[in-house]
Order: sequence, then C-alpha cells, then structure tokens
Amino acid sequence: MEIIEVVIPDRHRYLSFLLMADESEEMVGRYIGRGDMLLLMDHIPRGLCIVTDEGEGILEIKNLVIYPESRRMGYGRALIEEVVRRYRDRYDVLQVGTGDSPLTIPFYERCGFVRSHVIKGFFTKNYDHEIVEGGVVLEDMVYLRRPI
Repeated sequence: MEIIEVVIPDRHRYLSFLLMADESEEMVGRYIGRGDMLLLMDHIPRGLCIVTDEGEGILEIKNLVIYPESRRMGYGRALIEEVVRRYRDRYDVLQVGTGDSPLTIPFYERCGFVRSHVIKGFFTKNYDHEIVEGGVVLEDMVYLRRPI
C-alpha cells in the first residue's frame, strides 16, 4: 500500500470520485485547491482524501472517499491513520464534518472520533437538493474529533 500526495494541477481528474462523498461540485470546489490531497494506492487507486488546516491546531478531513469496489477492506481506516501519522507533529486535533448518517458516523467512531458539535441545517442551507445517505435525509452537519 502506498499513499501519494496529489498536486493541485492533477486534482480535478479525481473530481468524479470526490463527488461520491460530497455531491456538490460547488462545495468540492471550495476545498479542492486548499490543503493536501492524498491518494491511497494498492496496485490500483483505492481511495483518496483532502485535509485542510482550519487553524488553532485543527486539521480537517474535508473529503474521504473509498472507491466502491474497495470499501469495507480497511482502506478508509488506513487513510485516516496515515493522516494522523503525517500530521501529528503539526496539529493537535483531526476533525471531520459529516451528515448524521448511519453509514458514516459509526465508521468515524470506530476510528477513534467522538462527536464534538453540530451545525444545524447545514445540508438544507448549502445544497440545492436533498442529500440522502443510508435512507436518512441529511439536515445537520455533525463534527467529530480525535486527538492526533
């Protein structure tokens, strides 16, 4: 397994994959050029994430996506652990914001994250259509954190 940092000019070629985790091209456009994009390879691309500096020692996962055929094989956890390893000397906290979904919240909790705070109505205010995940219409953004 290998983690490769994707440079800015090459990032847009992964847009269709980033949109699997965040359905809004406008929202992805807000962070695709900031922070770092990490591509997980295991003979073939398995997943990627974008992390950004949010100030005050906080590093945020803005997008984490595992290719559909590679899910439930440990690649998501591997990406998170690589982020922790790479950034532990520069940040105190790793955070992620996600919908209150039965698919994503338990995953992050298994990776050591705990709920931090909620932004009410985030999805209804920032997306022009309903976002449904795991049969749940997402309304609020739930932030989870873990120490690095």
